[in-house]
Amino acid sequence: MFFTYLRRELRRRRKAALVVASGLALGIALVIVVNSVSSGMNQAQDKVLQSLYGLGTDMTVTKAAEAPKSGETGRPRFEFGAKDDGEEQSSDRVMVQGFQTLASSTVTKVAGQKGVADSVGGLSLQVMKVSGEFKRGEFKQDQSGGATRQGGPGGGSGGEPQGRVEGGGASFDVNSYSVYGTDVTKQGLGPLTSSKVTKGRTFKTSETDAKVAVADTSYAKEKKLALGGTVKIKGVKYKLIGIATPDSGDAAANLYVPLKQAQTLAGAKDKITTVYVKATDSQQIAAVKATIQKNISGTTVTTSADLADTVSGSLSTASDLAANVGKWLSIAVLIAAFLVAGLLTSSAVSRRVREFGTLKALGWKSGRVTRQVVGEAVVNGLVGGVLGIAVGLAGAYAVTAISPTLTAELGSGTGGGARGGGLAMGGPGMRQAAGKTLDIALSAPVSATTITLAVGLAVAGGLIAGAFGGWRASRLRPADALRRVE
Repeated sequence: MFFTYLRRELRRRRKAALVVASGLALGIALVIVVNSVSSGMNQAQDKVLQSLYGLGTDMTVTKAAEAPKSGETGRPRFEFGAKDDGEEQSSDRVMVQGFQTLASSTVTKVAGQKGVADSVGGLSLQVMKVSGEFKRGEFKQDQSGGATRQGGPGGGSGGEPQGRVEGGGASFDVNSYSVYGTDVTKQGLGPLTSSKVTKGRTFKTSETDAKVAVADTSYAKEKKLALGGTVKIKGVKYKLIGIATPDSGDAAANLYVPLKQAQTLAGAKDKITTVYVKATDSQQIAAVKATIQKNISGTTVTTSADLADTVSGSLSTASDLAANVGKWLSIAVLIAAFLVAGLLTSSAVSRRVREFGTLKALGWKSGRVTRQVVGEAVVNGLVGGVLGIAVGLAGAYAVTAISPTLTAELGSGTGGGARGGGLAMGGPGMRQAAGKTLDIALSAPVSATTITLAVGLAVAGGLIAGAFGGWRASRLRPADALRRVE
């Protein structure tokens, strides 16, 4: 009886039901679009951060670089001795980049903290090579030729030829590039994971101290490095075994070498600059960060949330709009849709006074009448949910199809101090982040959670509308129906 009466009443009042369902559908569709766009923003931001952090990395542990001591500038010094005219001279300086070094044992300490699934150390280096030659100037006598300067030392006559030095000088090139020492036994963490080896191969776990290197594709192209050839770092030749292409953004370093080789180049035995950490539970990252900071003093722990604050540009602006304006707009539209649905249902009950009054006169109890009204409202809500999901999916698909391009500028943030410029928060991936702009295509993925939320909102909207109408229907009396009889 309940379903028969429900079906008949909904068919008889199709227009009113469609109005209620459409109002709910608008609010639900907006929620789906805003949630899917926000999800797309998060994915775009994660894509940017991957180029800084490395895949699978939840946080990094570093130690801020100390200020130069008194009398020191913190800048490298290059000294050249006297050589024959025109003979090329060169000098290399390998410097630890950005941070104060940590003991390699810090990796083990971090790995032993509660909530840490895995950790690995790395050493970020900056190499500066200055090469060139000095050229002596030539002495040119004055046109008079034999003229001399009178009154030499002691007041006597005699003297030196009159003239001047012309030409000469120096011509030097400066080549600066970054080198990252990676732990070849644990290649699932760290900046190298944000690049894919497209030529050659990556490191073998047995190459812990081998003279081999992997080059970033852009750097290899710039320097015309060939796979299987050699690259020289501070006079040491390394065999180029692979070319790596970043998945997004800039590469973490120009060259990658085994960690022990990097430590040897920098004269930093058993030292690292960064510990890359993977948490056992991504929902407990804040707690893991607090634990590491408490138990390993003097370190700076940086999470992806901290790095996200450094991303600006249209991506950041759009993300803020989606998270703030979009959220509150969705809430406002939903509240309005629920109120309108409730008022329309209550108004429909008022127009059905004779009907409900007659049913009560025939023996229907108030609870049965109320259930009938709530049932109709819930069905309207479900219809609105179906329409809203359809419209929301269409909107999300349209955003993905258009794929608007957003810019993400990686600006400097807080955290450990940098030496030589750039950011100082996430390891070698931050080396040239300052002022770098990336273009990211926006998508709007719709998750199962969003669909579930939409269904829940549809049911909630129907129940709220039914509560309005049910309350109105429960107050009707059979006498109210008789007064409406003409």
